[in-house]
Amino acid sequence: MGFHPQYLESFLRTQHYLLQMDGPLSLHYRHYIGIMAAARHQCSYLVNLHVNDFLQVGGDPKWLNGLDEAPQKLQQLSELNKILAHRPWLLTREHIEGLLKAEEHSWSLAELIHAVVLLTHYHSLASFTFGCGIMPEIHCDGGHTFRPPSLSQYCVCDIANGNGHAIHHDDPLGNQELCGEVEVLMERMRQLQECRDDEEASQEEMATRFEREKTESMLVIMAEDDENVPSRDISRHFEDPTYGYKDFSRRGEHVPTFRAQDYSWEDHGFSLVNRLYPDVGQMLDEKFQMAYNLTYNTMATHKDVDTSMLRRAIWNYIHCMFGIRYDDYDYGEINQLLDRSFKIYIKTMVCSPEKTTKRMYESFWRQFQHSEKVHVNLLLMEARMQAELLYALRAITRYMT
Repeated sequence: MGFHPQYLESFLRTQHYLLQMDGPLSLHYRHYIGIMAAARHQCSYLVNLHVNDFLQVGGDPKWLNGLDEAPQKLQQLSELNKILAHRPWLLTREHIEGLLKAEEHSWSLAELIHAVVLLTHYHSLASFTFGCGIMPEIHCDGGHTFRPPSLSQYCVCDIANGNGHAIHHDDPLGNQELCGEVEVLMERMRQLQECRDDEEASQEEMATRFEREKTESMLVIMAEDDENVPSRDISRHFEDPTYGYKDFSRRGEHVPTFRAQDYSWEDHGFSLVNRLYPDVGQMLDEKFQMAYNLTYNTMATHKDVDTSMLRRAIWNYIHCMFGIRYDDYDYGEINQLLDRSFKIYIKTMVCSPEKTTKRMYESFWRQFQHSEKVHVNLLLMEARMQAELLYALRAITRYMT
């Protein structure tokens, strides 16, 4: 994240508030929920981090033997953790009611909002962690990131400020083979902008294009379909390890459409979070906006480029995979801007991040800088978090009304 200092500041401020500042949940509960969420995606880097933090704030070591050793109240969160991580569209007001109206060990609304924000934060952070190839421990055997070795001699600040262009490629032949990738994408953006100006599709056509893209997104094959069996160190922190996104795609189940006009972050989710967990709604909103609007107006070696169309396509494609539709967006643009290798990377990183490979990371946008790919990972992380939050907050709102 150090490639993007503005975003990093917003991220760290939000995470510090969620974990350290006044809030409905005790400190050791917060870290344990972080462990539960990261374990759902087998993210040992984050699990280990929060195991240490959990113990440092006085958490009971027995809880780390497994979820069945934790308090019943935390065990009851397991179903919410599972659904949010893999199929958030299945979340209902009944799930919320079960947590808030449990005869014993029930959750308050404020506690539940805090827990939901933590779960979605760590699910999406696991996506970012795997997307950047961060494996524990970076400095130990088997640990690594996807960061190219050639960047090591440069200051992160230089790269974030665009001063690292000359070091993007080590292979001059590779440069020749890839020549034109960026120019083709820029030309498509220009043509789409002209089409926008010339004609506007009907609402019926826009809806049809969304449904088509949503259906196609289900058919995008993720990483090799081998079974990732989590180690006991990880699997003991959650239940039902076979539950995942892949099950729904195999069975061909239909993801229902969630119209953003009916329930959006800006008009509904933001105010609910802020009301029940003061200041956090504002922090999350600033973080979402920072990721969505962040730009250096560059694409690889090209400067003064308006990338807003591309950033919106990436964000909306992720929400489309979760069934979320924006009535004012033409989903036909996604196929023009995101090629198949990029879609495979996006779907794997967002839906099954533990299957993300270096080969997938290297196969998309091969002419772009590493810092630009990290920027993509920030977009994927925040879009995923907001999508999960929308489903959870909508279910809570339905319970309350």
